[in-house]
Formats: sequence, structure tokens, C-alpha cells
Amino acid sequence: VQLQASGGGLVPPGGSLRLSCAASGRTFSRTALAWFRQVPGKEREFVSTISGNGESTLYSDAVAGRFTISRDNAKNTMYLQMSSLKPEDTAVYFCSGRDSPYFSDLAPRYNYWGQGTQVTVSS
Repeated sequence: VQLQASGGGLVPPGGSLRLSCAASGRTFSRTALAWFRQVPGKEREFVSTISGNGESTLYSDAVAGRFTISRDNAKNTMYLQMSSLKPEDTAVYFCSGRDSPYFSDLAPRYNYWGQGTQVTVSS
């Protein structure tokens, strides 16, 4: 599976941004997907995950209620709608996929990773 993340940028605190992750190479609906993020000097952090059919989702406590994960299997694309952004959301955001339709919040369970897109929340 090849994954391509996009949509990052600079946004003021309280603003919104939508990330996209385009996928190719494997039956998309059999691939659970996730977003992780990382800041320099820290471990990669789980953000959100979605099952292959899109019916099940999970969020970290840090983003629950502010971020929404979704996917369009007809377009082979996953999204992360981010709202009420905070400076602590600043990070490189990675999309990932695993060889299972069941989601996971554990990075080692993901087989495929995109290149990352920078999100900066600052006034």
C-alpha cells in the first residue's frame, strides 16, 4: 500500500484544517487506517484510527471531541477533520495502514506509512 498525506499548513489557535490520505495498492476496504503525529524529540503519538468499513473509530483523549476521522472507500481516501486546534497539536501528521480491516491504536501494528504532513498551530 502506498499512502500520500496532504493538507497540512499553518493555522491560528481555534482554527480548523482537514488532512487527506490517498491510498493505492491494496483493497482499500480491507485496510484499517490511522493517523499518528510526531514532534521532534518525542515518540510518535496515536491520534485516531478507523476500521476498513469505516464503521468503527477511535480517538486519543487529546483530540476526542475536536477531530473527526472518516474515509471514502470509493475514492481510496481517508480524512482527518481537525477543529478547535491548539498549539500543542503542532506536529508532523502521518497516515498509516495495516493488513487488517480491524483498527488499532498501536504504531507497530501498522505496515504502511505515508511521508507526513506538517501542521503548525500558531498565531
